[in-house]
Amino acid sequence: MHTLHSIVVIVHLLGFATLFGGWIVEAFGQRRITKVMHWGLVVALVAGLALSAPWDLGYDLNYMKVGTKLLVVVAIGALLGIGAARQKRTGSVPAGLFWPIGLLTVLNVCLALLWH
Repeated sequence: MHTLHSIVVIVHLLGFATLFGGWIVEAFGQRRITKVMHWGLVVALVAGLALSAPWDLGYDLNYMKVGTKLLVVVAIGALLGIGAARQKRTGSVPAGLFWPIGLLTVLNVCLALLWH
């Protein structure tokens, strides 16, 4: 069970790496919302929800951390959705929608690694 849990943690981090990697590529380019960013968020969210299930590994879940990370993921999803709609309508994403996506992604990874 511990090995499976570790694999899900890796998938969770890879989802955020995909989201952040797509964001970095676009940050130094045209500042667009891409499908890679959406897929990275979906992978991170699904793996995160799987990690919040009871794994019976001998320790209790930190529900405050799980809830905080979920709120950040929902905010990232909202920004991606609004930014993609704006991009489709006007051809570009406003900086006020684009930059917080990367900042919130880094925040979520920091919460995962530094909050014990």
